[in-house]
Amino acid sequence: MATFLLKKSYQVSNQKEIGFKDLWGSHGVFTTIRLLGQPGKLVFFKSHFKGLIKSLKKYKIHSKNIEKNIKNLIYSSIDKNINYDHLLRVALTNKILSISIRKRLKPKKNFELKLINYRRIDPETKNLYYKKILKELSKYDPSKTDIALVYRGKILETCTSNILLFKNKKYFSPKNDCYIGNTINYLKSKIKISFKDIYYKDLKKFDEIMLIGSGKGITPIKYIKEINWKNKNNFGYRKVNKHLNF
Repeated sequence: MATFLLKKSYQVSNQKEIGFKDLWGSHGVFTTIRLLGQPGKLVFFKSHFKGLIKSLKKYKIHSKNIEKNIKNLIYSSIDKNINYDHLLRVALTNKILSISIRKRLKPKKNFELKLINYRRIDPETKNLYYKKILKELSKYDPSKTDIALVYRGKILETCTSNILLFKNKKYFSPKNDCYIGNTINYLKSKIKISFKDIYYKDLKKFDEIMLIGSGKGITPIKYIKEINWKNKNNFGYRKVNKHLNF
């Protein structure tokens, strides 16, 4: 269960505060940013914000002064007296802007990956059509389990993160029908990652599978019961973790 420090919603037109709405299922977009330290630092904020604005324009909910207003509301939500290890989420429709700050759950050891047959709606965008995903995630403890999406025989992403796979001293990640997040975008500037279609039938060939994202950081998968896959070592994880050890 998420522990929230803050949940606020505002009218986009005048920034007047209203009752909180999470906006899931609405026509709109969101981004989730790691908030760390004291004073709180928003990790990869520039790239998160750029992606958010791009999505707003795509969904035709971008308006005059919206970029300035979003930044003002974000920064006013951060308490300088708190030492953060949290996730700040910004969600927008054409009428409402919502901001929440919740405690980041640290992934536990023996992290498990489940598999379901599903592709997100408009997967290249962080949109709010997440009700199916939220329903599936509610079945598990998010500190112990995530769910990988499989579509037409290909591994796409998980409900919360990008997927990074390792074998023969090389890294791979899916490239189609998924959102290439800010964390893995940063990581690809530090290590060579081959973005390609990853097929479900080939999963067992990989030595390591990792989750990459704002919430998960870098989380090594211990096992996938459905295909009898187990992590073989942590060589690839240790190398990657040097670049994202916040």
